[in-house]
Amino acid sequence: MEVIFFNSVHHSLSRLPLSPSPAVLTHPTLSSNNLSSSSRFSSRQFLPPPPRRQIPHPLTVSASSVAVKKAERDRFPAEEEVRVTETKLPRSSVRLSVEVPPSVCQECYNKVLYEFSKQAKVPGFRTGKKIPENILINFVGKKNIQQATIEAVLKKTLPQAMNSVEGRALNESVRIVTKFTEMNDDFSLQDILRYDIVADVAPEVKWLSENKYKNLKVVVEIDDSIDAQKAAEIELRRRHKALGSLRIVTDRGLLAGDLVVLDIFATTIEEDASVGEKIPSAERKGFHLDTEDGANLLPGFLDSIIGIQQGETKSFPLQFPESWEQENLRGVRAQFTVECKELFYRELPELDDAIAEKLLPGCSTLNQVQEAILQRCQQVEQTAIEQATDNAILDQLCKIVEIDIPQSLLEEQGRQLYGANLLQLQAANKLNEQQLAAFSSEKAVKTYIENQQENIANIIKQMLAVGEIFKCENLEFSTDELVKEVQNSVAEFKRHNQEYDEERIKEQVQDVLEGAKVLEWLRENSEIQYIKS
Repeated sequence: MEVIFFNSVHHSLSRLPLSPSPAVLTHPTLSSNNLSSSSRFSSRQFLPPPPRRQIPHPLTVSASSVAVKKAERDRFPAEEEVRVTETKLPRSSVRLSVEVPPSVCQECYNKVLYEFSKQAKVPGFRTGKKIPENILINFVGKKNIQQATIEAVLKKTLPQAMNSVEGRALNESVRIVTKFTEMNDDFSLQDILRYDIVADVAPEVKWLSENKYKNLKVVVEIDDSIDAQKAAEIELRRRHKALGSLRIVTDRGLLAGDLVVLDIFATTIEEDASVGEKIPSAERKGFHLDTEDGANLLPGFLDSIIGIQQGETKSFPLQFPESWEQENLRGVRAQFTVECKELFYRELPELDDAIAEKLLPGCSTLNQVQEAILQRCQQVEQTAIEQATDNAILDQLCKIVEIDIPQSLLEEQGRQLYGANLLQLQAANKLNEQQLAAFSSEKAVKTYIENQQENIANIIKQMLAVGEIFKCENLEFSTDELVKEVQNSVAEFKRHNQEYDEERIKEQVQDVLEGAKVLEWLRENSEIQYIKS
């Protein structure tokens, strides 16, 4: 149970588990730490892979309900060319101002009349027979024919209008910004039809360093707590303690190494030394404290309770440090009142070969136990150092690039991150259906994106920088690696009874492998300095 006087801020080598790339999917089994490649990038938690640099897909423009397909593009005669003016906008967006000549509008109008005449059942005319224009307009309605004509014009002209951003436009970012009602009000077969399109395009990666990403200098901070030797000693002690039994202390006060059950209360101390308000988050009843695990206690707390006996109450002042996790408690002076409810000491077996098998099954001597634990801790240490190195490289990349990130890409990546986190919580059975519904609301997603905007932007910068390096250095991965990762990912989806698209999985895996190759290249071609923190 966590209590306020435990500072939970630690320098961690791990990062937030990140989601797949924006154009792919959100499933925890496809995050980079779940891909089982031998490459270090795909076996641990890193940034999402770089998005596809070109997205030649059909565009759906909801403003006009027009689906634009490449196969439907018609060539315009020279005198009927649609005029498109491109204007750059902030955040890697462009505005396309489209002017459709009257001749194209007339052609679309004629086609609409023809289609209506084939389908309309006008009294006095057989189905499929040509119906005079004025009779057909009266039957169908001028408004309906005009709206259908505008949609036909959009369907015909959008492909040509989008030519200038083909291959650059981001998925689902293209939208007609001119209101349909405005086009409808201004429409005339004798005049030019004008409408505007806005699209987000793939942002350009601008390197702030003259050498770009080459000769990168990276400082890696290694948390002292991951030292293999220290970790092995702690693990051996933990296993030894697990074999012991607790005995009630009756003839003395609390000593280091004991376990104690406490009721804890705290109030603020005002400037005039008077007692202030209660600190509810610091109040605990029946709090179990192992004094050997008290390194992260509020400084001075453990020293203040040493010697306390069962049934005794102690009161003492302490001050929260300025580095405390909770901002509202930084620098606050507080009066703690602690009552000792129960007090125990451990009775441990002799630490020798006799308990080796119990400490670690398969071991017959204490030396074997120590060596096996140390080896495991060294593997953990190496993995942590490698991950810290990759994280430091990615952080440094983020600092030396400038990218005008489109809003659609920011929102898409934010939704991917949020969705991946929800799925992880759901998979861990930490959310019931009601909580999942609440957290899945559009308001919750938007709040997350707003609060995490800087973090999301940094992730996108890293993604795009990695993609740029992969391309510039002509890096590649083997087909065997790709096939293996795809098979493993598909197996994970099947194991979780999740639907999947194998082609999209393949794209995802390609991106993860690209990232692995880039990090491998950067580790070999960067100046890396390790410091203990």
